[in-house]
Amino acid sequence: MAKATNKPKKAPAKRAKPKARARLGAPERMLRGFFSSIFRILWWIGLRAGIAVGLAVGIATAYYYSQLPDFDALLDGRDRGSVTFLDRHNNVFAWRGSQQGLARAEDVSPHLVHAVVATEDRRFYSHFGLDFRGLARAALVNYRAGGTVQGGSSLTQQVAKLIFFDNERTLERKIKEVPAALALEFKFSKNEILSIYLNRAYLGAGATGFQAASERYFGKSAAEVDPSEAAMLAGLLRAPSRFAPTNNLALAQERASTIIDLMEDQGYLTAQQAAVAHASPASLSRAAAERAGGDFADWVMSSGPDFLTRKTTEDISVLTTFDARIQRAAEQALTHVFETKVKPGSKAQAAIVVMSPDGAVRAMVGGRNLGGTEGQFNRATQAKRQTGSLFKTFVFAAALQSGASPLDTVLDAPLTLNVPGSGDWSPRNYSRQYRGDITLDDALTYSVNTATVRVSEATGRARVKALAQDFGVSSPIADGPALALGVSEATLLEMTGAYAGILNGGVAAIPFGMREIQLKEDGTHLMGSGRKPPVRVMNERAAGELVWMMNHVVERGTGTRAKLPDRPAAGKTGTTQAARDAWFIGFTGNYVTGVWMGYDDNTPLSGVTGGGLPAEIWQEAMVRITNGVPAKPLPMRAPEPAAPQVAMPDIRPGQVAQNVGDTVQNVFESVFRGIFGN
Repeated sequence: MAKATNKPKKAPAKRAKPKARARLGAPERMLRGFFSSIFRILWWIGLRAGIAVGLAVGIATAYYYSQLPDFDALLDGRDRGSVTFLDRHNNVFAWRGSQQGLARAEDVSPHLVHAVVATEDRRFYSHFGLDFRGLARAALVNYRAGGTVQGGSSLTQQVAKLIFFDNERTLERKIKEVPAALALEFKFSKNEILSIYLNRAYLGAGATGFQAASERYFGKSAAEVDPSEAAMLAGLLRAPSRFAPTNNLALAQERASTIIDLMEDQGYLTAQQAAVAHASPASLSRAAAERAGGDFADWVMSSGPDFLTRKTTEDISVLTTFDARIQRAAEQALTHVFETKVKPGSKAQAAIVVMSPDGAVRAMVGGRNLGGTEGQFNRATQAKRQTGSLFKTFVFAAALQSGASPLDTVLDAPLTLNVPGSGDWSPRNYSRQYRGDITLDDALTYSVNTATVRVSEATGRARVKALAQDFGVSSPIADGPALALGVSEATLLEMTGAYAGILNGGVAAIPFGMREIQLKEDGTHLMGSGRKPPVRVMNERAAGELVWMMNHVVERGTGTRAKLPDRPAAGKTGTTQAARDAWFIGFTGNYVTGVWMGYDDNTPLSGVTGGGLPAEIWQEAMVRITNGVPAKPLPMRAPEPAAPQVAMPDIRPGQVAQNVGDTVQNVFESVFRGIFGN
């Protein structure tokens, strides 16, 4: 039996006594109490400020929510309508006003939606109106750049800005955007918000909304754009005017390339799709690339009623007389002559107007584009310049209308007239030579000054003036004897229209460019051309003989450089004093074309007359215009050679140039002719 052993029990370990807590001194206790109090105060203030801010945001959000109209009413945010111009074949060639084409996000190309979201707000579908990460990123970028170079607004905030704040840029507006954006998110779905944005964003060249911009730049619906086109459209959002492809296509393509990279980075395009988009950058439609007819469109806009053109509240279509083929021919002719026959760097300007015999304007070039602001001034319709010898046509027209024959004779010799209040006036010929007795035909063919003044004085200045006005010269015409030599001013459009009346057999052809105005949506007729009934101002015999004389100007006179290789032409040259203006207006059986050349500041042209460069521009233009067009005979009529010819009465040296009785008589004749016709 084992012995029991009694082992001593281990005494339990003693617990370590806790160290005595160090007692804070009075200063430490006071400091801790101070910070604790500050924290409680800040918490109290912050909590209540947060509640106040939240309440304010809630009230503001409710306010903006109450101000939001229905979705459909928000799609079109324009304050005026648009004007779309259609040519004589009903093809679109120009746009004015604020273009609009409504489209919803679900209807446009997915590439377009992806391009906009990738560019403007990559987290658009995940945030609730505010992208705090985007705001922080933009703040950091702007801080590093030392200025505002990147915006942090969400797409919803941008919509709020478009609806409520009219693009104002203030800190107050940025604060207001927050509740406005929240209101949008409460009221509309993401697709509805995106749709509003797609329709209200301005994208340059007068296009509001992506549908209008797609039609404007690419000639297609926003539902049909490919990735490169979608990227170019989205790239316009940052700076519509700068990146507009009609202003700088290369810059627009460069910006689009950046957008394509964003779309690839965010998974909207595969690497292969992005490569294809980079390799095939978007390009403009033919109508957008040519930018043809801008001067013509501006003229029609200015001549139509404001409420249907410049101030229209509707989207309208203007059906015009414009012909894009003829416009291209005129522009190419002008460019060719200046590139091949004018000194490089010349600042000389030129303008062209082409119309049909009835006055329908087919093309208009308002000037050369020299890289400045000169393109804003239309020299075809706005510049009033002295007409020079171009006006002589009306002198001989009045003589023929009064019964004279082209074969009648007139003296070409030195001439002095006493003009009351001005003294003696002695016109001289350009050649400084005199031929003695010459026919009226030769006087016009060779543009003889002294003979023309004698014809004007014998016929009566009042008749000359009245006939020019009847043909459509609406600018003031001088009263003295110098009117025969074109000292009065007129526009190229006026003078070309007046010459169209001559081709039109003596029936006035007032220039017009509008056929009809319609509502764009459904074609509802709003207004016709407003043309007045044609009025005969010359009898057919006189008009035919005048065309016969004008044909000689081109065949053997001052306008031989305008001669065409395959059809007859007629016209008249014009050069003003010191060669400040040079003109040629002429016609074939199909078209009347007027050309003016000069400097905007009235600097004299060097070595240029109407029979020189203007005639060559005219010839180049008409060769292109009539290419493939069957030749139509001129309505000219040779005078009867057997008829007894007479000499125009001569003017005695120093004779007072008044013709008061004749003037009064001719004024009455003009009035009665206007009332009862010929």
